[in-house]
Amino acid sequence: MTFEVIKKDKNSNARAGLIQTGHGCIKTPVFMPVGTQGAVKAVHIRELKNDVKAEIILGNTYHLYLRPGLDVLEKAGGLHKFNGWDKPILTDSGGFQVFSLSENRKLSAEGAEFRSHIDGSKHFFTPEKIVDIQRSIGADMIMAFDECCPGDADYDYARKSMDLTELWLDRCCRQMHAIEPKYEYAQSLFPIVQGCVYQDLRKHAAENVIQYESDGYAIGGLAVGEPVEKMYEMVEIVNEILPENRPRYLMGVGTPINLLEAIERGVDMFDCIMPTRNGRNGQIFTANGTMNMRNSKWANDFSPLDENDYSFVDEQYSKAYLHHLFKAEEILALQIASIHNLSFYLWLMNEARLHILSGNFVSWKKNMILVLNNRL
Repeated sequence: MTFEVIKKDKNSNARAGLIQTGHGCIKTPVFMPVGTQGAVKAVHIRELKNDVKAEIILGNTYHLYLRPGLDVLEKAGGLHKFNGWDKPILTDSGGFQVFSLSENRKLSAEGAEFRSHIDGSKHFFTPEKIVDIQRSIGADMIMAFDECCPGDADYDYARKSMDLTELWLDRCCRQMHAIEPKYEYAQSLFPIVQGCVYQDLRKHAAENVIQYESDGYAIGGLAVGEPVEKMYEMVEIVNEILPENRPRYLMGVGTPINLLEAIERGVDMFDCIMPTRNGRNGQIFTANGTMNMRNSKWANDFSPLDENDYSFVDEQYSKAYLHHLFKAEEILALQIASIHNLSFYLWLMNEARLHILSGNFVSWKKNMILVLNNRL
């Protein structure tokens, strides 16, 4: 994997870049639709390519390990061949999922013991096993195993959590070098910078990961309960240390405004379930603000969801029709909303890139945030 900064904004740390992988190029900044179990909920692969115009999607190690399982994935030839997506894939190591199972897991220096949310069966993840699993899944970019520290953790817990993540990272890197890829393309391991909301811990964690000279770096443990101002502060601190010639991935973030603020601070890659999850609950993101399609105010509004041209649904479906589908509990409502919101997120990333290249990102971003705050 290679990364090139095409242009850096003169008034901020925003940059437009290009990532080259074994499955094609990715223009940054980029948003990755979340396909946790090998599928983006309610969105067909064809729609991801043709309508959303996604360049990379995300899968999850924890979920794919449990179901369909590594045997099936290896027989298929990896996740790309299993789900039909022939562009880049990134896999989250499962650290966040283990974090979410707080009542059903035990952490130690050796690894994480947990019970499956599906059938209660007991499993044990070591850093080495996490690398092996992601080798079998076959993602182009794989994440090191980490503990996702709660956003409200006290300093002592956060320090111990960071120490554990660093211990696991070293073992992940050793395993990554010891085992060859299972398929005919290279894979890249991203270390994850933890440290909660504590400046010295974040600085230490960022300085620790760069020793591994990885192809890219992830910033984890944010958008998990901490104030948004703290998230931006931690991103700034970490990005002052991470190398400029490697992509920076802010994990699990976030709202359209979060993305623009993070781009201004030097982040290149994002993922979040928000556009699809919120879409399935009736929230539509547009270039004019957000709408709740369940509200009766849309019942007789026959104008397009959005006048902009970033989604095929804008020309085919009106606000009134989508409102009707949600009220009637039609599955099509979930599909339309998901595709529209993902299209909007990808449009927003492309617009950010264009304004970085044009040299007016900061002024555009300020105006865009004012609009994105609108509740229509």
